[in-house]
Amino acid sequence: MIAYVTVGADDITRAKRFYSAFLPALGYELEEGPEGLSYALPVQPGQSPVLPDYYVKPTFDGRPALAGNGSMVAFEARNQKQVRDLHAAALLAGGSDEGQPGFRAAYGPQFYVGYLRDPQGNKIALFSSDPNEPRRDG
Repeated sequence: MIAYVTVGADDITRAKRFYSAFLPALGYELEEGPEGLSYALPVQPGQSPVLPDYYVKPTFDGRPALAGNGSMVAFEARNQKQVRDLHAAALLAGGSDEGQPGFRAAYGPQFYVGYLRDPQGNKIALFSSDPNEPRRDG
């Protein structure tokens, strides 16, 4: 299981605006510190942590942060409407569009997804595959 994902950011303020536009709606809570942003799902007393955590940090080597070519992090939304709403909110918060929400022929008939880039250029997917919602094929 993946425990955490870290992406680099040169401008933590811009990154916070972008990620705070959709991660709290998916249940993530923000903890800020001098080392950057930590988004984690809440843990109830006596429960194990729900993973993965998502960290947005300045680079450790002090050089500019670069987005990985071919790298992407996907976050699961509750339904297709939430995918559309969060995609729109993230665009308003400084993200750029990499693919409007909808079905893709290359994926299963229930996989509904929208793609974004964060202000640093990291690729993000917001998806839902709720079997109770409309499918690509009708």
